[in-house]
Amino acid sequence: MTNSGSQGERAKRRASLISVAVVLVLIVLKVSVGLFTGSLAIVAQAADSVLDLVAAVVAFFAVRAAAQPPDAEHPYGHGKVENLAALAEAFLLLVTCAWIIYEAIQRLLSPPVAIEAGLWGIAVMLLSIGASVWLSTYLMGVARQYRSQSLEGNALNFRADVLSSSVVLVGLGLASLSTRLGPEWAWLAKADAAAALVVALLVLRVSLGLGWRAMSELLDAAPSGLAERITIEAKAVPGVRDITAVRVRQAGSSTFVDMTVQVDRSVSLEEAHQVATAVEERIGALVGEGDVVVHVDPVRQPGESLLQTVSAIASQRGLRVHNLHAHEEQDHTFIDLHVEVPPELTLADAHEQVARLEAAVRRELPYIDDIHTHIEPMAVPSAPAALEPEEDERLRAKISAVLKEIPGLHGCHNLYLRPSPDGYDVVVHCLARSDLSVREAHRLSDQAEKHLHAQVPGIAQVLVHLEPEEEPAR
Repeated sequence: MTNSGSQGERAKRRASLISVAVVLVLIVLKVSVGLFTGSLAIVAQAADSVLDLVAAVVAFFAVRAAAQPPDAEHPYGHGKVENLAALAEAFLLLVTCAWIIYEAIQRLLSPPVAIEAGLWGIAVMLLSIGASVWLSTYLMGVARQYRSQSLEGNALNFRADVLSSSVVLVGLGLASLSTRLGPEWAWLAKADAAAALVVALLVLRVSLGLGWRAMSELLDAAPSGLAERITIEAKAVPGVRDITAVRVRQAGSSTFVDMTVQVDRSVSLEEAHQVATAVEERIGALVGEGDVVVHVDPVRQPGESLLQTVSAIASQRGLRVHNLHAHEEQDHTFIDLHVEVPPELTLADAHEQVARLEAAVRRELPYIDDIHTHIEPMAVPSAPAALEPEEDERLRAKISAVLKEIPGLHGCHNLYLRPSPDGYDVVVHCLARSDLSVREAHRLSDQAEKHLHAQVPGIAQVLVHLEPEEEPAR
């Protein structure tokens, strides 16, 4: 887990413990004052606070369980424990609403209930309102910062307590007023029941919304609009041609993304991996905590050349092609090419693989009428042997002697001799007349290469770099 993730878990656990401690204090105060004053409303508020305590305890243990790292049985972690806790808190809110609605209807239909309103009762309800406002704001801030549904449910619970405590406070005030105004104003005592009914309906709406969100995440519903934002961000990464699939799931505060991006099939495996890594980093910054998995799908790029197309088709089958030539005769198109196959294959197996390659090329390029292939073994790199000093000196002397025999070349320098899988690669810099045409210069280089291949055994490749004689040797 990252440092930011650890910090978030500590913040969520601290918020849960604070809410448990505050609710315990409120329960003790409400029960004590309710029994002392004989106020049924305050005792009912104490019962509601017991539900708050249960919700806070559930949130505390849910946060701890959700913080456990992934394991063999839970590869996506334990984040959905928070969703389950939020669902449980929504159920507790619904139970509270049902109880408030029942009591409110009973009091509206019954004769006015005498409520003992005293200074202690008003004081404890004001304290309860203040504590609930602070807790609701604090918990909601932590919940939104670290995306904790269980803490969000707890915050909504305390927000409902603010309303219900306010109703009790109004009821206590109206009860006190009705007593002072006389018996004809006794109906004012029912105002708290009417207000409680309105509050219960508002809380019912909040709890249903919380329960719906928790259930949606338990069923892996994608957060609204997130898939579209992910698509836009991924398409902005250089090398991404298109996005074909985006799957998003939420587990507590963690977001998991599985997506498929299309890249040009002509790019190398390393380049495709770099594109996928760039997408993962960009989407990871967008979703925050969680994991992003990117699948790369190679696709044909617009304007792809014939060689690129055939090479890509061959690469998909573990083959390589070169020396591709296309011919058009009387509205017919033919291609000739060399196909490299693994050297350990038999002729029959190699011919079958090449036949499949030809069929695949015809399917993708139906305008091609015929394909002629030459089969040859694929060069398999092997560990080159290091040159002994004596052998290195002998080869350099022989190469220099051969180059001196080529008319038009002089001042050969910067001779590099390196082992290669097929022998030795030679690179040499030589001087030639500056007024030579490119065709004549190339003829000199080609002549030097042929002489070296013919007279120095073991040379695999020769590269002659010509420089005009007016320029100093580099």
